[in-house]
Amino acid sequence: MNYAEFGPAGNPDAFYQEGHKASQDMPAWLAGLQLNAYEYQCGRGVHLGENTAAAIGEAARRNGIKLSIHAPYFISLATEDETIAANTRQHFIKSLQVAVWMGADRVVFHIGGPGKQRRDEALARALKLFGSILDDAAKQGLLDNVCLAPETMGKQNQLGNLQEVLSFCQLSKRLVPAIDFGHLHAVTGGGYITRDEYMEIFDQIAASLGEELAARIHIHFSKIEFTKAGEKRHWTFQDQYGPPMEPLLETIAQRGYSPRIICESAGSQAEDAKTMQDYYLKLLAEKQSFCQVEK
Repeated sequence: MNYAEFGPAGNPDAFYQEGHKASQDMPAWLAGLQLNAYEYQCGRGVHLGENTAAAIGEAARRNGIKLSIHAPYFISLATEDETIAANTRQHFIKSLQVAVWMGADRVVFHIGGPGKQRRDEALARALKLFGSILDDAAKQGLLDNVCLAPETMGKQNQLGNLQEVLSFCQLSKRLVPAIDFGHLHAVTGGGYITRDEYMEIFDQIAASLGEELAARIHIHFSKIEFTKAGEKRHWTFQDQYGPPMEPLLETIAQRGYSPRIICESAGSQAEDAKTMQDYYLKLLAEKQSFCQVEK
């Protein structure tokens, strides 16, 4: 049986409070918590070289940590500006190159905003530019062992609802959806609090991309404060915001899925990832005990 993987986005406060400074120490630190995933953050740009990336990757391999990378937030696939489009292309290529050096198997990215275009026109423009970027990356051998993961977004004025993400994933087998349930909670004004809502997301992914891919999607999760415009701020599991983790993990355990779940809590992302993992393992143990009784 394949199991879900859990880990943090970036380096949590506790990591630095314990005296650590370098990200290459993160894999061993996470292994000490019995977590097994880590998403390296390049949101503000790709600023690490081959040696540093390789050192993080080697530490991850030694400690059994699966790696992903979050590409720069500056990506804007629907842009009508040729300079921004060229920069967007470079952000992808640089992120993929770092993933290769690091041994990361997924690069998560935001599609960007529509600008002044109609949403359908912006999506068509974004898909066209992205298709060209995929071709370039494939020619450079950057997609041989790396998948790209378009993320569902949390603001009304951003491209990245579920159907738009699925449209991207239909372009290539080298894509996997990154479903941010905190973002979905925010953009729907408080949805995704029941198991049925979570199940519907997985059902739609399976219908569009197949059950096998639905079982191993990339997931972002955190508690999020929102306004009418959508996402406002990430919080922690100690704060009284949604969405709840329980229906998501119950759905995954019930279906036997094995996604990678990256926690994006504000500062406590490793602690909260561990809370998610503990609840998930408890569900699996209960499921196994029930099956043994049924026999």
